[in-house]
Amino acid sequence: MNAFEAAAEAAVRVLGPSGLRTLAARIAEGWPDRAARASVPGPGFEEVAATLLKAQQADAVPDALAAAYLRGLADGHAQATAQVQIDPVWSGPHTFRVPVRATAQVLIELASAATRELILVTYSAKPYQPLLDEIAAAVARGVTVSVVVETLAGAGSALSGAEPAAAFASVAGIELWHWPPQHRTEESAKMHAKVAIADRTALLVSSANLTQSGVSKNIEAGLLVRGGSAPRRAAEHIDELKAQGILERLRVG
Repeated sequence: MNAFEAAAEAAVRVLGPSGLRTLAARIAEGWPDRAARASVPGPGFEEVAATLLKAQQADAVPDALAAAYLRGLADGHAQATAQVQIDPVWSGPHTFRVPVRATAQVLIELASAATRELILVTYSAKPYQPLLDEIAAAVARGVTVSVVVETLAGAGSALSGAEPAAAFASVAGIELWHWPPQHRTEESAKMHAKVAIADRTALLVSSANLTQSGVSKNIEAGLLVRGGSAPRRAAEHIDELKAQGILERLRVG
Protein backbone atom coordinates (compact mmCIF):
# COMPACT_ATOMS: atom_id res chain seq x y z
CA MET A 1 0.00 0.00 0.00
CA ASN A 2 1.51 3.34 -1.05
CA ALA A 3 1.29 6.58 0.94
CA PHE A 4 -1.76 7.84 -0.94
CA GLU A 5 -3.73 4.64 -0.42
CA ALA A 6 -2.83 4.57 3.28
CA ALA A 7 -3.84 8.22 3.69
CA ALA A 8 -7.12 7.57 1.87
CA GLU A 9 -7.94 4.64 4.18
CA ALA A 10 -7.26 6.84 7.22
CA ALA A 11 -9.30 9.67 5.72
CA VAL A 12 -12.46 7.64 5.13
CA ARG A 13 -12.39 6.43 8.74
CA VAL A 14 -12.34 10.03 9.96
CA LEU A 15 -14.40 11.82 7.31
CA GLY A 16 -16.83 9.06 6.40
CA PRO A 17 -17.97 8.35 2.82
CA SER A 18 -19.69 11.74 2.47
CA GLY A 19 -16.65 13.74 3.54
CA LEU A 20 -14.37 11.69 1.30
CA ARG A 21 -16.66 12.25 -1.69
CA THR A 22 -16.54 16.00 -1.01
CA LEU A 23 -12.75 15.95 -1.03
CA ALA A 24 -12.75 13.83 -4.20
CA ALA A 25 -14.97 16.42 -5.89
CA ARG A 26 -12.62 19.25 -4.91
CA ILE A 27 -9.64 17.37 -6.32
CA ALA A 28 -11.49 16.56 -9.56
CA GLU A 29 -12.49 20.22 -9.93
CA GLY A 30 -8.88 21.32 -9.58
CA TRP A 31 -9.29 23.32 -6.39
CA PRO A 32 -6.02 24.66 -4.93
CA ASP A 33 -4.85 22.64 -1.94
CA ARG A 34 -5.54 25.46 0.53
CA ALA A 35 -9.14 25.85 -0.69
CA ALA A 36 -9.76 22.10 -0.77
CA ARG A 37 -8.53 21.70 2.80
CA ALA A 38 -10.90 24.44 4.01
CA SER A 39 -13.93 23.38 1.97
CA VAL A 40 -15.72 21.60 4.83
CA PRO A 41 -16.04 23.36 8.21
CA GLY A 42 -15.46 21.58 11.48
CA PRO A 43 -12.50 19.95 13.19
CA GLY A 44 -10.61 17.15 11.53
CA PHE A 45 -11.32 17.76 7.85
CA GLU A 46 -8.49 20.22 7.15
CA GLU A 47 -5.83 18.10 8.85
CA VAL A 48 -6.92 14.86 7.18
CA ALA A 49 -7.27 16.56 3.78
CA ALA A 50 -3.79 18.06 4.11
CA THR A 51 -2.26 14.65 4.83
CA LEU A 52 -4.09 13.07 1.90
CA LEU A 53 -3.16 15.82 -0.55
CA LYS A 54 0.48 15.68 0.54
CA ALA A 55 0.49 11.91 -0.01
CA GLN A 56 -1.10 12.40 -3.45
CA GLN A 57 1.71 14.77 -4.41
CA ALA A 58 4.39 12.49 -2.99
CA ASP A 59 3.11 9.54 -5.02
CA ALA A 60 2.47 11.74 -8.09
CA VAL A 61 -1.12 10.55 -8.41
CA PRO A 62 -2.98 12.56 -11.10
CA ASP A 63 -6.06 14.44 -9.93
CA ALA A 64 -8.48 12.43 -12.07
CA LEU A 65 -7.10 9.12 -10.79
CA ALA A 66 -7.02 10.33 -7.18
CA ALA A 67 -10.64 11.51 -7.35
CA ALA A 68 -11.79 8.24 -8.92
CA TYR A 69 -9.94 6.21 -6.28
CA LEU A 70 -11.48 8.25 -3.43
CA ARG A 71 -15.00 7.94 -4.87
CA GLY A 72 -14.58 4.19 -5.21
CA LEU A 73 -13.23 3.93 -1.68
CA ALA A 74 -16.16 6.00 -0.36
CA ASP A 75 -18.68 3.83 -2.21
CA GLY A 76 -17.02 0.68 -0.92
CA HIS A 77 -17.16 1.87 2.66
CA ALA A 78 -20.79 2.96 2.24
CA GLN A 79 -21.76 -0.49 0.93
CA ALA A 80 -19.82 -2.27 3.65
CA THR A 81 -21.66 -0.30 6.30
CA ALA A 82 -25.12 -0.54 4.75
CA GLN A 83 -26.27 -2.90 7.50
CA VAL A 84 -25.07 -1.75 10.93
CA GLN A 85 -21.96 0.24 11.76
CA ILE A 86 -21.09 1.71 15.13
CA ASP A 87 -18.29 4.25 15.39
CA PRO A 88 -16.94 6.22 18.36
CA VAL A 89 -17.31 9.99 18.07
CA TRP A 90 -15.28 12.46 20.11
CA SER A 91 -15.05 16.18 20.77
CA GLY A 92 -11.87 17.84 21.94
CA PRO A 93 -8.23 16.97 21.25
CA HIS A 94 -7.47 14.61 18.37
CA THR A 95 -4.86 11.88 18.37
CA PHE A 96 -4.11 11.04 14.76
CA ARG A 97 -2.51 7.74 15.68
CA VAL A 98 -6.06 6.61 16.55
CA PRO A 99 -8.43 8.04 13.90
CA VAL A 100 -11.89 8.79 15.30
CA ARG A 101 -14.81 10.84 14.05
CA ALA A 102 -15.19 14.41 15.35
CA THR A 103 -18.53 15.38 16.90
CA ALA A 104 -18.82 18.62 14.92
CA GLN A 105 -18.08 16.89 11.63
CA VAL A 106 -20.55 14.08 12.30
CA LEU A 107 -23.34 16.54 13.17
CA ILE A 108 -22.66 18.54 10.01
CA GLU A 109 -22.56 15.34 7.96
CA LEU A 110 -25.90 14.13 9.36
CA ALA A 111 -27.54 17.47 8.64
CA SER A 112 -26.09 17.71 5.13
CA ALA A 113 -27.03 14.12 4.25
CA ALA A 114 -30.63 14.23 5.55
CA THR A 115 -33.19 14.04 2.76
CA ARG A 116 -36.45 13.72 4.70
CA GLU A 117 -36.07 14.28 8.43
CA LEU A 118 -33.55 15.58 10.95
CA ILE A 119 -34.14 15.32 14.71
CA LEU A 120 -31.86 17.03 17.22
CA VAL A 121 -32.14 16.72 20.99
CA THR A 122 -29.99 18.79 23.34
CA TYR A 123 -29.90 20.09 26.88
CA SER A 124 -27.95 23.29 26.36
CA ALA A 125 -27.51 25.07 23.04
CA LYS A 126 -25.51 28.00 21.72
CA PRO A 127 -25.24 29.14 18.08
CA TYR A 128 -22.72 27.02 16.19
CA GLN A 129 -22.74 28.55 12.72
CA PRO A 130 -21.45 25.61 10.61
CA LEU A 131 -24.25 23.42 11.96
CA LEU A 132 -26.86 26.20 11.64
CA ASP A 133 -25.85 26.65 8.00
CA GLU A 134 -26.39 22.96 7.29
CA ILE A 135 -29.72 22.96 9.12
CA ALA A 136 -30.86 25.96 7.07
CA ALA A 137 -29.81 24.16 3.88
CA ALA A 138 -31.74 21.07 4.99
CA VAL A 139 -34.90 23.10 5.60
CA ALA A 140 -34.48 24.76 2.21
CA ARG A 141 -34.43 21.40 0.43
CA GLY A 142 -37.61 20.25 2.22
CA VAL A 143 -36.21 18.31 5.18
CA THR A 144 -38.40 18.34 8.29
CA VAL A 145 -36.19 19.54 11.15
CA SER A 146 -37.33 19.21 14.76
CA VAL A 147 -35.25 20.21 17.76
CA VAL A 148 -36.00 19.21 21.35
CA VAL A 149 -34.40 21.53 23.89
CA GLU A 150 -34.35 22.17 27.60
CA THR A 151 -35.73 25.49 28.83
CA LEU A 152 -34.50 27.80 31.56
CA ALA A 153 -37.67 27.06 33.51
CA GLY A 154 -37.10 23.32 33.19
CA ALA A 155 -33.42 23.51 34.09
CA GLY A 156 -33.96 25.71 37.13
CA SER A 157 -30.67 27.20 38.27
CA ALA A 158 -28.61 24.73 36.21
CA LEU A 159 -28.81 26.90 33.07
CA SER A 160 -28.60 30.67 32.74
CA GLY A 161 -28.41 33.26 30.00
CA ALA A 162 -30.43 32.96 26.81
CA GLU A 163 -32.96 30.20 26.27
CA PRO A 164 -31.35 27.20 24.53
CA ALA A 165 -34.00 27.54 21.81
CA ALA A 166 -32.57 30.95 20.92
CA ALA A 167 -29.56 29.19 19.39
CA PHE A 168 -31.79 28.21 16.46
CA ALA A 169 -33.58 31.55 16.03
CA SER A 170 -31.69 32.40 12.86
CA VAL A 171 -33.15 29.42 10.96
CA ALA A 172 -36.78 29.65 9.91
CA GLY A 173 -38.86 26.51 9.51
CA ILE A 174 -37.57 24.50 12.48
CA GLU A 175 -40.03 22.77 14.82
CA LEU A 176 -39.00 23.41 18.43
CA TRP A 177 -40.15 21.07 21.19
CA HIS A 178 -39.66 20.94 24.97
CA TRP A 179 -40.59 18.95 28.07
CA PRO A 180 -42.82 21.27 30.12
CA PRO A 181 -41.98 21.26 33.84
CA GLN A 182 -45.59 20.42 34.73
CA HIS A 183 -45.24 17.13 32.84
CA ARG A 184 -42.24 15.97 34.85
CA THR A 185 -42.77 13.42 37.57
CA GLU A 186 -39.88 14.78 39.64
CA GLU A 187 -39.27 18.46 40.29
CA SER A 188 -35.53 18.08 39.66
CA ALA A 189 -35.90 16.09 36.41
CA LYS A 190 -34.07 17.55 33.38
CA MET A 191 -34.34 17.18 29.60
CA HIS A 192 -30.74 16.04 29.42
CA ALA A 193 -30.52 13.86 26.28
CA LYS A 194 -28.13 14.68 23.42
CA VAL A 195 -29.19 12.93 20.23
CA ALA A 196 -29.16 13.49 16.46
CA ILE A 197 -31.14 11.33 14.01
CA ALA A 198 -31.07 11.64 10.22
CA ASP A 199 -33.76 9.96 8.08
CA ARG A 200 -34.20 7.31 10.81
CA THR A 201 -31.14 5.52 9.42
CA ALA A 202 -28.32 7.24 11.34
CA LEU A 203 -28.23 7.96 15.08
CA LEU A 204 -25.69 9.92 17.11
CA VAL A 205 -25.92 9.54 20.88
CA SER A 206 -23.40 11.79 22.64
CA SER A 207 -22.53 13.56 25.84
CA ALA A 208 -22.05 16.75 23.80
CA ASN A 209 -24.51 19.63 23.93
CA LEU A 210 -25.10 21.62 20.75
CA THR A 211 -22.68 24.36 21.73
CA GLN A 212 -19.22 25.35 20.49
CA SER A 213 -17.75 23.87 23.65
CA GLY A 214 -19.77 20.68 23.37
CA VAL A 215 -19.06 19.88 19.75
CA SER A 216 -15.42 20.91 19.54
CA LYS A 217 -13.74 22.17 22.73
CA ASN A 218 -14.69 19.83 25.58
CA ILE A 219 -13.72 16.18 25.68
CA GLU A 220 -17.08 14.58 24.90
CA ALA A 221 -17.84 11.06 23.71
CA GLY A 222 -20.59 9.41 21.76
CA LEU A 223 -21.52 6.64 19.35
CA LEU A 224 -22.67 6.97 15.75
CA VAL A 225 -24.98 4.15 14.68
CA ARG A 226 -25.76 3.67 11.01
CA GLY A 227 -28.31 1.12 9.87
CA GLY A 228 -30.23 -1.40 11.92
CA SER A 229 -33.24 -0.62 14.09
CA ALA A 230 -31.69 1.76 16.63
CA PRO A 231 -32.07 5.02 14.62
CA ARG A 232 -35.68 4.21 13.74
CA ARG A 233 -36.60 3.17 17.30
CA ALA A 234 -35.05 6.34 18.75
CA ALA A 235 -37.11 8.48 16.38
CA GLU A 236 -40.23 6.47 17.18
CA HIS A 237 -39.69 7.02 20.90
CA ILE A 238 -39.54 10.78 20.33
CA ASP A 239 -42.68 10.51 18.17
CA GLU A 240 -44.49 8.77 21.02
CA LEU A 241 -43.37 11.36 23.59
CA LYS A 242 -44.90 13.98 21.30
CA ALA A 243 -48.08 11.98 20.68
CA GLN A 244 -48.66 11.50 24.42
CA GLY A 245 -48.17 15.20 25.10
CA ILE A 246 -45.05 14.64 27.18
CA LEU A 247 -43.17 16.79 24.71
CA GLU A 248 -44.94 19.93 23.50
CA ARG A 249 -44.26 22.48 20.78
CA LEU A 250 -42.23 25.39 22.07
CA ARG A 251 -43.50 28.80 21.02
CA VAL A 252 -40.76 31.40 20.88
CA GLY A 253 -41.33 35.14 20.74
